[in-house]
Amino acid sequence: MSKHRKICVVTGSRAEYGLFKKLLLKLKIDSYLHLQLIVTGSHLSSKHGFTLSEIKKDLIKIDRKIDIKISKDNSVGIGKSMSLGLTKLIQSYESLKPDVILLLGDRYEILTAAIAATLCRIPIGHIHGGELTEGSMDDAFRHSITKMSHLHFAATKKYQKRIIQMGEKPKNVYFVGGLGVDNIKNYNFLSKLELEKKLKLKFLEKSILVTYHPETLSKNSSKNNFKKLIHSLNKLKNTTIIFTMPNSDIESNIISKLIYSFVKLNKNAFFFKSLGQNLFFSCCNQVNCMIGNSSSGLLEMPSFNKFTINLGDRQKGRIKANSVIDCKFNTNEIFKCLNYTFKKTNNKRLKHLVNPYGNGGSSDKIISILRNVMLNKIIYKKFTDLN
Repeated sequence: MSKHRKICVVTGSRAEYGLFKKLLLKLKIDSYLHLQLIVTGSHLSSKHGFTLSEIKKDLIKIDRKIDIKISKDNSVGIGKSMSLGLTKLIQSYESLKPDVILLLGDRYEILTAAIAATLCRIPIGHIHGGELTEGSMDDAFRHSITKMSHLHFAATKKYQKRIIQMGEKPKNVYFVGGLGVDNIKNYNFLSKLELEKKLKLKFLEKSILVTYHPETLSKNSSKNNFKKLIHSLNKLKNTTIIFTMPNSDIESNIISKLIYSFVKLNKNAFFFKSLGQNLFFSCCNQVNCMIGNSSSGLLEMPSFNKFTINLGDRQKGRIKANSVIDCKFNTNEIFKCLNYTFKKTNNKRLKHLVNPYGNGGSSDKIISILRNVMLNKIIYKKFTDLN
């Protein structure tokens, strides 16, 4: 069967590409679907690790590179990046002529990609809609993308129901599970020694992975909140602390500077602009817990049977496994939660852990839908009222 249906995927960040990866590799070899890939956002930013190189390592053809000049971490800087991206995305869509634009998540780069597709009258398939992150402006972005999309791939049945509640046609809203779980299943993790060699560090008696992003709805709160986390980390002894780079959100530069300062003063702390999927998953598999407010702590960490300490309100509203411990921005409370995860007797809480985002297989389900769905009338949307 010759390739016929063109599926254009837009990726704008390392985290979202990590979720996409298995699906992209399957699309790449599909006999009917033709993958087109547009790379933008922090992938092309040296400040954020220039993660375009990770995509190249995976030998996935890149059809367009769109540099949106990420520089300032304020509303004006991000607004300029979005306006630049909008024009270039429209030009790319007009040139590539895809049958479907496939988007994942809720970031401003992806909202821009959805607006461009709407203006070009191209159907949109959206993954991970219907979710809530009440402490972040991404919450509004995600729901906006849902209303512009025509096919919906929900990670849980509750999210599927919520998308339908938003007026989307039930037959176009599919429950497929989480892509993060799909990527972890049967993964070949690096051993402790291999990981130490690759990262040039030593795992001490205890170890944690810190993945923290700004709470974009709370003005000027990032510095104060993150300082409380830093004060808690300062109390830890015999602990390896691995930091990942925050997303390119408002006030992200403040957090990066605080991490750099902490790492400079602590030989047991390490900061990586981008670990890439292999190193990131291997770290998740090795550490005692993840702490921060990243979606990876809720979507992926439960599949490693490890604790997540979820700070603040950024992920408020998302479905959580029993391994997720919600914690306020309070130095003593954070320290207590960390010590809880270090005690082996508390691992009984993880004994029968179930990841609410499924057991894998979402990539195959999405591909099957993209192969078989009728596209000729899908662009004409109607609001579907609940009975």
